[in-house]
Amino acid sequence: MCGLLALVTDPSADVSSTLVDAVSGASHLMRHRGPDEPGTWSDDHVVLGFNRLSIIDIAHSHQPLRWGPPESPGRYVLVFNGEIYNYLELREVLRSDFGAVFHTDGDGEAIIAAYHHWGTGALTRLRGMFAFALWDTVEKELFCARDPFGIKPLFMATGSGGTAVGSEKKCLLDLAGTLGIDLGIDDRAVQHYT
Repeated sequence: MCGLLALVTDPSADVSSTLVDAVSGASHLMRHRGPDEPGTWSDDHVVLGFNRLSIIDIAHSHQPLRWGPPESPGRYVLVFNGEIYNYLELREVLRSDFGAVFHTDGDGEAIIAAYHHWGTGALTRLRGMFAFALWDTVEKELFCARDPFGIKPLFMATGSGGTAVGSEKKCLLDLAGTLGIDLGIDDRAVQHYT
């Protein structure tokens, strides 16, 4: 079990050290999900945070994980919780059909390469339990997904300050101020529960 967190702000806003610190602090709330290795990555208007529980490719699959095709190395950045059961098969198809080059023995690179070559259609090829956030540094897009049964959780919160996804709700609550979300009681909404 690992823990992931991603925060995307307005494209016109640059990521400040305050935002990186906010994501690092919120990620720290999930350290029980991955005590082996915390990690944070930021660029433009996105911050990715991660707590790793090392299972596959213990020595090399550090996250956030960067991968890209030879013409654009490091184009994608991934934070990923779960296990892709057919990752060896996917890697072989990606190698033989597209010439994909892998630098680790883990399943994370298979997710990124699959997305690079098949786009969102890659999800139909993934077998396993997973949740991930994948940042494309060229298109400036965040693609998030989880397995169809939600075995690996992925929660989302949106406010005037941006959008965040994470493995646990408490991390998103910790980012409420950063996201511009008022956590006060909405009396109008309470009326609907009487």
